[in-house]
Amino acid sequence: MAAAKKAVLGPLVGAVDQGTSSTRFLVFNSKTAELLSHHQVEIKQEFPREGWVEQDPKEILMSVYECIEKTCEKLEQLNIDISNIKAIGVSNQRETTVVWDKITGEPLYNAVVWLDLRTQTTVENLTKRMPGNNFIKSKTGLPLSTYFSAVKVRWLLDNVKKVQRAVEEDRALFGTIDSWLIWCLTGGINGGVHCTDVTNASRTMLFNIHSLEWDKELCEFFEIPMKILPNVRSSSEIYGLMKISHSLKAGALEGVPISGCLGDQSAALVGQMCFRDGQAKNTYGTGCFLLCNTGRKCVFSEHGLLTTVAYKLGRDKPVYYALEGSVAIAGAVIRWLRDNLGIINSSDEIEKLAKEVGTSYGCYFVPAFSGLYAPYWEPSARGIICGLTQFTNKCHIAFAALEAVCFQTREILDAMNRDCGIPLSHLQVDGGMTSNKILMQLQADILYIPVVKPSMPETTALGAAMAAGAAEGVGVWSLEPDDLSAVTVERFEPQINAEESEIRFSTWKKAVMKSMGWVTAESSESGIP
Repeated sequence: MAAAKKAVLGPLVGAVDQGTSSTRFLVFNSKTAELLSHHQVEIKQEFPREGWVEQDPKEILMSVYECIEKTCEKLEQLNIDISNIKAIGVSNQRETTVVWDKITGEPLYNAVVWLDLRTQTTVENLTKRMPGNNFIKSKTGLPLSTYFSAVKVRWLLDNVKKVQRAVEEDRALFGTIDSWLIWCLTGGINGGVHCTDVTNASRTMLFNIHSLEWDKELCEFFEIPMKILPNVRSSSEIYGLMKISHSLKAGALEGVPISGCLGDQSAALVGQMCFRDGQAKNTYGTGCFLLCNTGRKCVFSEHGLLTTVAYKLGRDKPVYYALEGSVAIAGAVIRWLRDNLGIINSSDEIEKLAKEVGTSYGCYFVPAFSGLYAPYWEPSARGIICGLTQFTNKCHIAFAALEAVCFQTREILDAMNRDCGIPLSHLQVDGGMTSNKILMQLQADILYIPVVKPSMPETTALGAAMAAGAAEGVGVWSLEPDDLSAVTVERFEPQINAEESEIRFSTWKKAVMKSMGWVTAESSESGIP
């Protein structure tokens, strides 16, 4: 019997989407933006001490290989020729810091994850000797915080002998996860390319977002040698070609250009087609990230938001900026209910529990497991669950956890509306948690504006694929507005009255004050749950 004929499709583009909780590899049709196949692997997080969060860089790399291999096998089963994959994009969890040995290819320590709080003392010490009030923020758009890579590198240099020695012997390379993956995927110790893109560089606290270069003054302030930093490139250009280890069946990807690179939140902004000034999206992943495109101008926030590089889609293309509201804990609260409390066995069970009660019954949850990010920037805040009675059960706690994600989004949306002056008329959303219909309806109710969700929620990977396919020398994906595929969406309209929404939000805000230890006699008498 003759072999089945391969399905003929237009050029395909692959995307590695390496997040905090999982790794995916996805393959899209570049002409229609249709997702053809994908594979996902969950990633372990290690908590060696309270407030510390680490991951194994080699496990992350192996998860990428596994996802590529399994996706290629699925494409073969669908009779799709994987030699049609013309480019690969990379999207990644940002700020997470890896230092490795360029001679052996071995990581010199676990990856220190963006959520990690071990650098609190480092931040306090640096704050004391910071010249001028806005020295860091004016150059980087970021506050001095445990969140960003520079303080993580500083901690590694201060505390890990292997890292100190490798730097002295000129063997150390630093990078965020994109740099580690691109270096490994383009050959590693055999000519691997050590680079990053402007969006990831803008999250290190070492990168000048105006000149688009590593900043000598910042590197001197943090005492980080510039020789360990990756080369900074645009988000859409050919960085290098795939060199895959012989053990990988997906050898057909050998020589395919890696030509797109965006931090995950920038990738989602591109994937949601937020190319115009004032367009915004919110991604619900491990954390929650609301980005608003501010065009070619840097807008500095007066209300606790970050200024960041949105994208630069080509070497000769202009840079676009965004205002960002970052929430540390969103999907991570569901994982915590599963792994730490055991009140659910799988993440999707939370919707069922919440639906059973339809209310938190006065229970409020502030998941400040890693302190509070925007708009507070308070690393010493701690999580609390309050308003408990004998009637409270796991369903109410599940509902309160979902509500907490929505309340945190409301806080950053309010800050963004104040900074931009023009309130958002609707919120575009994406990310794994958006499959939870209760969460989406709650979000519309608490914001009191419609929530709009694309039918294909993998917009982070889509953004990385678009950047890769559009790169000069690849040219299989058009970013012209008229050529972009129309996206079908689902809308969630507010279903409660505005007054009820306000009461719930203001009560939650009182709980936030408690989580920061800001409880005064006055607030204690004002009915905090």
